[in-house]
Amino acid sequence: MIGWSLLIAGCGAGAGSALIPAAPPAPLVSIPLPPPPVQTRPSLPPRALQGRVSELIRAFPGKAGAAIRSVDEGWVVGQGGDLSLPQQSVSKLWVAMTVLAQRDAGRLKLDEQVLVTRDDLTLFHQPIAALVKGEGYRTTLSGLLTRALTQSDNTANDRLLTYVGGPAAVRRFLASKELTGIRFGPGERLLQSGTAGLTWKQSMALGRGFEAARARLAPAVRQAAMQRYIDNPPDGASPNGITAALARLARGELLTETSTRILLDTMAASRTGHARLRAATPAGWQLAHKTGTGQELGRRNAGFNDVGLLTAPDGRRYAIAVMIGDTTAPMRDRQKLIQDVCAALTGAQPRRGAAEVDESVE
Repeated sequence: MIGWSLLIAGCGAGAGSALIPAAPPAPLVSIPLPPPPVQTRPSLPPRALQGRVSELIRAFPGKAGAAIRSVDEGWVVGQGGDLSLPQQSVSKLWVAMTVLAQRDAGRLKLDEQVLVTRDDLTLFHQPIAALVKGEGYRTTLSGLLTRALTQSDNTANDRLLTYVGGPAAVRRFLASKELTGIRFGPGERLLQSGTAGLTWKQSMALGRGFEAARARLAPAVRQAAMQRYIDNPPDGASPNGITAALARLARGELLTETSTRILLDTMAASRTGHARLRAATPAGWQLAHKTGTGQELGRRNAGFNDVGLLTAPDGRRYAIAVMIGDTTAPMRDRQKLIQDVCAALTGAQPRRGAAEVDESVE
């Protein structure tokens, strides 16, 4: 744990500020990773939990789904668990797993140096952009991994994606591990520009070029593009598919023990989604998670998510995914849905004011 903390030290922080990001804190939590248990028949799911999750999803004004899966006992509860919903930055998990799988195969090392240039810049949340000057910013694969998962930095994620071989490499990883119900899109630039109805140009990565180009589009163009994305999201995934993958990750079935610990500890250090799963994670519980937030058009949002692994004080582990694919509900109501589904498991009382934090596209 100490060695990994030293390895990732020095990576920056920030949320779109022009200031140079400060170094993120080292992970404070190490997620338990016992040996894979002997496979037994899944226990029956808790009826009260199933009822509460179904009630919450059915009452929500929009297209949404949720799943909670016991890592150790095998049961699953949920509602809308097989819907294919936009992942947005949840998909950074699969890039990270592909990086670590290549590490396990000896194809790369996390301390390898990587240059990030202006040609690598993307859009929306990319705090690393403040460091890209002149010939570029030199960092390591571990630094990019930390930024992508803890800050949801789009440029850090896309630079990792390029390094491992592009979207095709991630899709090969998903197929090789038989992770079903999960699609991987074309990368942040093409995904977001397509959702907006734009053709990507690298000049859009500078300043607020993307937002300016998007604002010039006719409303009908934007509405049609958004509808196409919602109807068939190229980054779509189901809550059941995501929780199955996270449960297998926790059991050590996808990566080596070292790589699994690296990934879970980095997810535990995430600083996004203060008003989502984290707001309903009480003292004594541990959370390793990844958020995702899509674009809005008027009051309509496509993609508002939080997925992760929760560890109870008694050591029992649960994979959880709460995903909103299409809604006009305000952000505080989206946040509250995620909190309430999590609280149904943890018994938490979401923190006062936790549904008032502004969380932009990532």
